[in-house]
Amino acid sequence: MARVVVDVMLKPEILDPQGQAVQRALPRLGFAGISDVRQGKRFELEVDGPVDEAALARIHDLAESFLANTVIEDFTVKVEEAAEVAEAAK
Repeated sequence: MARVVVDVMLKPEILDPQGQAVQRALPRLGFAGISDVRQGKRFELEVDGPVDEAALARIHDLAESFLANTVIEDFTVKVEEAAEVAEAAK
């Protein structure tokens, strides 16, 4: 079993009110020096079998058609190494 991670973020030109609210709150909470915050989504997909080019193409299609609104969001797809998946399971 492998893990594929899809990270979805608003495109840079799209306003991010949630990120702005967090950024404004940080100094009040004692976290200085953070100049910008962007809020996004992370999807972790557990894939049965090998993650080959065909599987990645299907996941890319899934992300493009279902997980992200590609009008206002960008996404990345990456395979986590087996060691990372094992460590996260602990």
